[in-house]
Amino acid sequence: MRLDIAYDGTDFSGWARQTGLRTVCGEIEEKLGAVLRTPLQLTVAGRTDAGVHARAQVAHVDVPAGVVPEDPGRLVRRLARFLPKDVRVLAVAVAPEHFDARFSALRRHYEYRITTAPFGAEPLRVRDTVSVPKVLDIERMRAASARLIGLHDFAAFCKRREGATTVRDLQRYEWSREGDVLTAQVSADAFCWSMVRSLVGAVLAVGEGRRRVEWIDELLGETKRSSSILVAPAHGLALVGVDYPSPEELAARNAVTRDVRTAPPGGGCC
Repeated sequence: MRLDIAYDGTDFSGWARQTGLRTVCGEIEEKLGAVLRTPLQLTVAGRTDAGVHARAQVAHVDVPAGVVPEDPGRLVRRLARFLPKDVRVLAVAVAPEHFDARFSALRRHYEYRITTAPFGAEPLRVRDTVSVPKVLDIERMRAASARLIGLHDFAAFCKRREGATTVRDLQRYEWSREGDVLTAQVSADAFCWSMVRSLVGAVLAVGEGRRRVEWIDELLGETKRSSSILVAPAHGLALVGVDYPSPEELAARNAVTRDVRTAPPGGGCC
């Protein structure tokens, strides 16, 4: 079954199960397992860190055929009675053959919210908006972000995980402004650990005037995590969308995603 999920990540220790800690996955597995009276294990599109939110997370779960309700959508109302208020299952459906929430995904979309208002974030948005009460040059930020678009080795922006590649195809990184609020739209085929918050942190350094726009090129040439990047706070980040191919293309997409990606020729600069 496919589950579409939203949550306020403030009081969670991230998505992934962790013994003794409150996690989004743990809450849903426990409550859904109780409703269906069978132990379950979720696979998710994007494993968000502690404090990160989601408006459009996607997960799948394999369940015995005998326990699948005739109308899976009815589980939404039942789960709403048992789940805590900071996590909601928005939709449940039988997934098409070969659907995998993680490996079938074409791209993930994130937003990052910042306010430069001198009073900080508005009270109703304080849990999802980071206060940066400084003058930010959005044109410099846009110029820096544009240099990151494309297939690169983002080693400087990622916490290294043994055996994992840091090559990613960053397809969108744009900034918009509405009053005192700046919003980044960031999309890629996948993201490595802490990558989005590092991308935001690097561009903020440029927007504040602490770094040159060309510094971004230097970062793309590095082969390990850069200590010069200040990772942006978690609570400004939200997963807002995951794209999937048509059902008949799922199997092929799964195979492609599982292949190990390599860096583009010439280091992928610009």
